[in-house]
Amino acid sequence: MPDFRAASSPLRAAGALLALAAAAATAQAQTKWDLPAAYPASNFHTENLTQFAADVDKATGGKLKIAVHANASLFKANEIKRAVQGGQAPIGEVLLANFENENPIYGADGIPFLATSYAEAKKLAAAQKPVLQKLLASQGMMLLYTVPWPPQGIYVKKEIASVADMRGLKWRAYSPATAKVAELIGAQPVTIQAAELSQALATGVVESYMSSGSTGYDSKTYESIKYWYDTQAWLPKNGILVNKKAFDALDKPTQDAVLKAAADAEERGWKISEEKNAWYKKALADKGMRIMTPSPKLVADLKQVGGIMLGDWQKKAGADGDAVITAFRKP
Repeated sequence: MPDFRAASSPLRAAGALLALAAAAATAQAQTKWDLPAAYPASNFHTENLTQFAADVDKATGGKLKIAVHANASLFKANEIKRAVQGGQAPIGEVLLANFENENPIYGADGIPFLATSYAEAKKLAAAQKPVLQKLLASQGMMLLYTVPWPPQGIYVKKEIASVADMRGLKWRAYSPATAKVAELIGAQPVTIQAAELSQALATGVVESYMSSGSTGYDSKTYESIKYWYDTQAWLPKNGILVNKKAFDALDKPTQDAVLKAAADAEERGWKISEEKNAWYKKALADKGMRIMTPSPKLVADLKQVGGIMLGDWQKKAGADGDAVITAFRKP
């Protein structure tokens, strides 16, 4: 009988090597991206991100898996951009206006009373996008999509009829624009990010702030503050940024799947934001908050603040800023 023992060992070794190679190929074919986000899992932005991740998973047959880390659990809100830029996270969601001090272009949608409706916000987003993409490319990133927050109003513990009524109030500042508003109205700015807002309100660290109905509902502001003035001051956008090297490392079909899912998420997100605006206002009212129409004097005062801030922004933003405003104001 022939002796196969001598041959079996090399055959087994070759088989083991093939199995290892197949396992390595499978591991290489699957990529996992962690996506840090600053807002609660129940927030519409985060729900939209989760749907985006599911769409990418489905379209790539599981080749690219995106894990959404909500409520600043992976990185704090102000750390997410740096994490994506430096490659610690391949993708992340940021509030663009938070980074205006780094470059004014990030804060175009944080200028009060420049764009006050969804139609105007969409026009401003289109005007801002090419300049923003160029800026992000210089930092090793690209913009996948944006979704706006509902229009911003003022949460305050007392009735107000003018800017003078807000002097001295402890005002939550979460971006350069909101800090500047505080300075111009004579309030005391206190830097508080979304994940810390509920506690800051409960402990009296802040007693007023400017944000959407969404933030007020998510943070249970109605437990501490009873008035929300529907000023519709601006609609700041969240931007989903991706590290360019991480994106370039994907194969072409996976890149296409990410871009398609991003386009769908943008369209869906803008629609949900607008639908949710009315829902949040009703939900706040149901929780005992009084939804107030601002007086003509308060509106005039705030528009004056907006005019000052637009002038300051244009000086800082230079030619790029002029290009954004010119494109936005084209009929």
